[in-house]
Amino acid sequence: MGKAGKRKKKGSVPSTAKGPVKSAMAVVKSNPFEVKVNRQKFDILGRKTKNDVGLPGVSRSKAIKKRNQTLLKEYKEREKTNVFKDKRFGEYNTKITPEEKMIRRFALERQQNYEKKNIYNLNEDEELTHYGQSLAEIEKLNDIVDSDSDTEERGTLSAELTAAHFGGGGGLLRKKVSSEQQEEEEEKPKSRKELIEEMIAKSKQEKQERQTRRESALELTEKLDKDWKEIQTLMARKPPKAERKDKEVEKPKPDEYDMIVRELGFEMKAKPSERLKTEEELAKEEQARLQRLEADRLRRMHGIEEEANKKRPSHMSADDLADGFILDKDDRRLLSYKDGKINIENEEEKEEEEGDEEEEGEGEEEDNENEEESQEESASEDEDGAADSHSDLESDLESEEEASGNKKEKKHMANENEPQNVEKLDPKREAAKSELPYTFAVPESYETFKSLLAGRTIEQQLTILERIQKCNHPSLAVGNKAKLEKLFGFLLEYIGELATLDTPELRTIDKLVLPLYNLCQMFPEAASDSIKFILRDAAHDLEEVIEVKGRATFPGLDTLIYLKIVSLLFPTSDFWHPVVTPAFMYMSQLLTKCRIATLQDVIKGLFVCCLFLEYVSFSRRFVPELINFLLGVLHISLPKNQAQGYTVVHPFTPVGKNLELLLVRDEEDLKSWEKQNVPLSIVTRLKETSRTEINHTRLSCLALCFDLIKKCAALYEPLPSFHEIMHPIRILLTQHVPVNEYPEKLQECYHSALKELENKVKHYTPLICEKKKPVPLKQYTPKIVKVLEFGKKQAGNKKEQERKQLIQRHKRELKGAIREIRKDNQYLARMQLSETMERDSARKRKVKELLGSLATQEGEWKAMKRSKWKN
Repeated sequence: MGKAGKRKKKGSVPSTAKGPVKSAMAVVKSNPFEVKVNRQKFDILGRKTKNDVGLPGVSRSKAIKKRNQTLLKEYKEREKTNVFKDKRFGEYNTKITPEEKMIRRFALERQQNYEKKNIYNLNEDEELTHYGQSLAEIEKLNDIVDSDSDTEERGTLSAELTAAHFGGGGGLLRKKVSSEQQEEEEEKPKSRKELIEEMIAKSKQEKQERQTRRESALELTEKLDKDWKEIQTLMARKPPKAERKDKEVEKPKPDEYDMIVRELGFEMKAKPSERLKTEEELAKEEQARLQRLEADRLRRMHGIEEEANKKRPSHMSADDLADGFILDKDDRRLLSYKDGKINIENEEEKEEEEGDEEEEGEGEEEDNENEEESQEESASEDEDGAADSHSDLESDLESEEEASGNKKEKKHMANENEPQNVEKLDPKREAAKSELPYTFAVPESYETFKSLLAGRTIEQQLTILERIQKCNHPSLAVGNKAKLEKLFGFLLEYIGELATLDTPELRTIDKLVLPLYNLCQMFPEAASDSIKFILRDAAHDLEEVIEVKGRATFPGLDTLIYLKIVSLLFPTSDFWHPVVTPAFMYMSQLLTKCRIATLQDVIKGLFVCCLFLEYVSFSRRFVPELINFLLGVLHISLPKNQAQGYTVVHPFTPVGKNLELLLVRDEEDLKSWEKQNVPLSIVTRLKETSRTEINHTRLSCLALCFDLIKKCAALYEPLPSFHEIMHPIRILLTQHVPVNEYPEKLQECYHSALKELENKVKHYTPLICEKKKPVPLKQYTPKIVKVLEFGKKQAGNKKEQERKQLIQRHKRELKGAIREIRKDNQYLARMQLSETMERDSARKRKVKELLGSLATQEGEWKAMKRSKWKN
């Protein structure tokens, strides 16, 4: 029993003492160990104490209370305007008088109304008129035609008259009574009849006044016109018309400026032109044009005339009006008599001759056409016979026999004239056969491409290539792009083959560069791949020869032309290019690794030097191989006894059998030499030339070397190390070259190159080491550093200390502001969450109530239904 009582007491405490527990918890004091006290050790005058006694949660409750009073209030009053503001102008301005306030308010009101009404009025400053009268006044309908009046005057019905006749007169009477009461309070109101008579009299009086004003205005205008004519004659200083007829006055000639202005006025104005067509549209039009021309050529080649291709006119019904009829020729006959009869034979002969000419032009005709012509001729013969015999009683059988006989004669005559027609058409057919076709398919192999261009002139080859591109444009079909990419490779191979002939066709190659450039612009990737493949093969061949023999020779003319084509198709000024950079490296290897053994090698090396200058003309890139090769060319032009005191670089050697390769000792050849360009084709025919021509070629190579030195000096002048670069060449020119033995024109080339080198001023300072402070030796003296107290800032200037304090204060305030903003956002988020939860709980409660009410209704309905079934 005791244990049970104890259990009951323990279990009954929470159920019966919930209220007292809560109140006791609110009264219980906080734990003294949780109280935070900030004590201060020393009291310092002038410093604010920061020590305070704080209970846990007190500061947080204060902050929440403050936010409830400020932030929560603003959040609840958002998007609410429950404050009335007096926005009347000058209401609280004591400096403005009441009259000024009213005037200003009235002006503002008028301005607002004006802006609202005229917001879409674009011509608000213009006033439209008609015969001197404003359209705005005309639209008011003030002048209405009075049909009762005999005159043509236009008057207006007053508002009083309108109200009296159409408004019943009640309002008018009230208006009149009120006005009369104000003026004469003692008078009695007038009757309706009196008012109407008074209004009629007023309207007549107004009409008479308007008539008098109009008459007076007309008189004044006539008088003004007369006076103005008299004044105008005085101002213009012109005599009257009667005197003008007696004296002929010469008209002044128009000024040049007036004539130009008139011409400009009569000039045709610009008309809108047609839009620019796209590349696809142009390609389709060009293809259609070439196909049409090719069809025309094939027709002429087969001997088919244009008239044979034309369609014969279709059958015309009797109801046809023949609106589109055009008379091609005059079929009218001249009327002539012979022996008293009408002469028709001459006309028939003329018609037969014309028919024969048409048959010759048409060539072979079909049997149906022959039958139609025979029928027409038989019909004409019938008509002629009828005209001669004046009888129309011939039977059908006879006409058929005559038609068949004429048909046989016609065929026989056509067979006789056939060889003559063929002879006449032979020149046209031959001309059509010799003419180039207008449409070409892209060749599938190089042999087909070569056979297509073989035996053609350069103009015909260019035409063929152009027509191939136009007929197979990439926009016309899907596979045309791949075909034209192959065409670029075929054309490149064809150019190389032309260059390797015994007599290279350099002019043909020069002309073929244009279609090659067009294909490169259309397909740059395929073009770069093709040329990279050629350069890669050439570089591999060069490396293999060097590995096997230890030395290499200059490549053939085709490779050199490919290097020239690279500079024409691709930009050479780029820092790195997938095609130009390999070509650049390959040319530098040619100038350093290919041995100079013959005059052909010198010519090829100078050609590569010209290509180098062309490559670096924009980028001004320094090429040391170019300078070394020019120095070597000067070296092999000197006699052996003077080729000392300087150094040369590979592939040139200071001694050897090729030392005097460009030296000319024959005085006659020196005198007969004339400066001219060195043709590249001379490389293939140099063995067949005479000794004099060879000597002239050597001198031309030396003159070319001087020109290249001059160009290098102009190109590399901005470089800081220009004088060091050109110093070996300058020494060779001034101290070793035998200038006096050269011809006069070669001496001029020498002096111009030397002058170009010596006139350049140094644009740089000599290279010296940068001056630096000497590094002191390490010493073992200890470094004394002032030890500051912990927590103290480093001493400094007063301004610096204030600046540091401001920075520290700014940091502290910024952190506090960020912290408070974060707390405000959290508070607002809690408020929004509580609102949403309240709305959700209210909605759930309402839904629950609705469902409960529906359930009760359903139960009642079911109960009622059961009761009905029982009854």
